[in-house]
Amino acid sequence: MSDSPLDVVGIGNAIVDVLTQADEAFLVTHDLAKGTMTLIDGNRAEELYAAMGPGLEVSGGSAANTMAGLASLGGNGAFIGKVRNDQLGGIFQHDIRAAGVAFETPVATGGPPTARCLIFVTPDAQRTMNTFLGAAVELGSEDLDEAAIGRAKVTYMEGYLWDPPNAKAAFQAAARIAHDAGRKVSLTLSDPFCVERHRDSFLELIGGHVDILFANEAEIRALYQVDDFDRALQEVRGHCEIAALTRGEKGSVVLA
Repeated sequence: MSDSPLDVVGIGNAIVDVLTQADEAFLVTHDLAKGTMTLIDGNRAEELYAAMGPGLEVSGGSAANTMAGLASLGGNGAFIGKVRNDQLGGIFQHDIRAAGVAFETPVATGGPPTARCLIFVTPDAQRTMNTFLGAAVELGSEDLDEAAIGRAKVTYMEGYLWDPPNAKAAFQAAARIAHDAGRKVSLTLSDPFCVERHRDSFLELIGGHVDILFANEAEIRALYQVDDFDRALQEVRGHCEIAALTRGEKGSVVLA
């Protein structure tokens, strides 16, 4: 990686999305909950992958997709995430680099295979997703590119990383590196269920380490356990420098 300044370095789950079309009968046959995202193990992932029709395979994952979006807008970014030295790992590396995002995280030569999200799209355009996190959750502090984090104006982390202990330690280490270099740290809450699992530690994290918070309306209400968006808005005020809150058809609110 060059030593040029970076706008953002993203840290998150490195996942390959595998998309295919499926009918309702397929979902019933394979006991898939339509329109939801389900975490699955390696055996289930192999079973569904073998059964699915021709698929489109592209690199994905929340933070990785954000970095690809940044690059498409002319931003200079890098991504840190873990893949295995397998077929899907090669696809992930190719796609994210082709999108204009620097990706230099060491590839795993052992352990679980590259993470994948198997996405079944029915004729009504509903997406039914089954995700095997595989190598992604093996990300640890030793995988951090300290030079990239120190050069990036903002280090962007996805809330999903708060689940595995090693990744949580990597998150905390990255925040320290960024702040020691005088840079900003940002967090996306990722999912209301993620917030429910980690509410107390998220609140502590936001108060002590996060400069820029991203959340949708459901996530920010879940964080502060309130039913009203305006109450959540007042709660988050003062806990971080900037809160960017999306509200679907109601637009967004950016609080500074």
